Amino acid sequence: MRKEAELGGGEDRIERQHERDKMTARERIDYFFDDGTFTEFDQLRTHDCHNFDMQETKIRGDGVVTGYGEVNGRTVFVFAQDFTVFGGSLSKVVAEKITKAMDKAVEMGVPLVGLNDSAGARIQEGVDSLAGYGEIFRRNTEASGVVPQISAIMGPCAGGAVYSPAMTDFIFMVKDSSQMYITGPDVIKTVTGEDVTHQELGGARVHANDTGIAKFSCETDEEALDKIRYLLSYLPQNNVEDPPRVDPWDDPEKEPEALNSIVPDDPQKPYDIKDVIGNVVDQDSFFEVGENFAQEIVIGFGRLDGHSIGVVGNQPRVNAGTLTVDSSWKASRFVRFCDAFNIPILTFVDVPGYMPGTDQEHRGIIRHGSKLLYAYSEATVPLMTVVTRKAYGGAYIVMASKHLGGDINYAWPTTEIAVMGPRQAVNVLYRRELADIEDEDDREQRRQDLIDQFRDKFANPYVAADRGYIDDVIEPKKTRKKLIEDFKLLKSKRAELPEKKHGNIPL
Repeated sequence: MRKEAELGGGEDRIERQHERDKMTARERIDYFFDDGTFTEFDQLRTHDCHNFDMQETKIRGDGVVTGYGEVNGRTVFVFAQDFTVFGGSLSKVVAEKITKAMDKAVEMGVPLVGLNDSAGARIQEGVDSLAGYGEIFRRNTEASGVVPQISAIMGPCAGGAVYSPAMTDFIFMVKDSSQMYITGPDVIKTVTGEDVTHQELGGARVHANDTGIAKFSCETDEEALDKIRYLLSYLPQNNVEDPPRVDPWDDPEKEPEALNSIVPDDPQKPYDIKDVIGNVVDQDSFFEVGENFAQEIVIGFGRLDGHSIGVVGNQPRVNAGTLTVDSSWKASRFVRFCDAFNIPILTFVDVPGYMPGTDQEHRGIIRHGSKLLYAYSEATVPLMTVVTRKAYGGAYIVMASKHLGGDINYAWPTTEIAVMGPRQAVNVLYRRELADIEDEDDREQRRQDLIDQFRDKFANPYVAADRGYIDDVIEPKKTRKKLIEDFKLLKSKRAELPEKKHGNIPL
């Protein structure tokens, strides 16, 4: 019976899986876990459906492999849908196996990884399969913020099945072999007349670049599994543990000279915030999340003297680093994840404001932008913030400012912190005076003089430092050393929010 279960749908179907450049469920599990550590349960279960002569075809284990093993010596629960068995479709028994894995993961306080490769609900079982999805969705919700939940889409994932991965913390997809969508191409063709392929509708590129649902787009199954293992190295096992610390390999006293020259003298000239991040965190430790979506903001994990941290930074190279509908959602979800799992957050600020325009306003920049305000305000983990060049208006407030609970807030010497940029402020404050100057050259000279005066008086970090909104103005190269020193104090931070059932984040 065990040999039968290990063969799944049989050699022919295993071969077809390989022809699609896909691993089988058991091959994925063997590759993912440390050698010899996987323990399977419910291997001998079979479905109990008698509709459409289904009782004539039973396969041990049904359409999913479940169990637990070790990843770099740490326990992880897994379920891997087996496409060779009834297309990996969800039966009552498959749902019961998956929910058992979910229950055990929460009970033991360890991460849950779901390897999705399924045709969807098993039609022959009718409402039982729908009930199974409901049981899974409820457990996704209950486990959220308790243990890390990670999904890998390694084949089809359609209809109601997509909602379980959507409620997990991180989604990995594999290019050319995975899809996620609510309604498939055939139905769309029937209803709207639109011709679209599976990949065009819901492939890895769509969800990594356009929707942001997939945080990682991988070339192969193996790459996806490798990256999940690496991601887990930054995460605690559950919400009551601290994130893991590794033996530091980088000098905590290091003062990278490159930081003193990264930000251009010209305030209109872009630079790459990833260069700043790379010089502050431990060398080669930055692991970016959602790289191809809403690139005007950068998020990811890094290490500071071996400690795991979350990193958020405005990206001046894309849309001048403005906050948009998409970047606000991207960053706020990441901040809330870090806060749920006790991961300190380091924020780099270079933001001119929210993206203007009717498109953003009509898409709901008010609602989406307030998500990031809510996320930072609610966070109780250590918040460290460095303003690298500018922080204007409401965007200054939202990016982990002292007013939202920032614990340590630094600015570099050439930083501008103000209600708006000097030119825009002068155009508002001195509109009549400038309009009365008839000679254009004289008007522009007066405008520039007023801009310089405004910058000297308001658009610098020293006014904010005088008010206590900035803790210190520091030389850029000292940023890493200062943050490591601060973290020694902040890692023991304990903060509690007012007692309540839950808040009402502007979803």
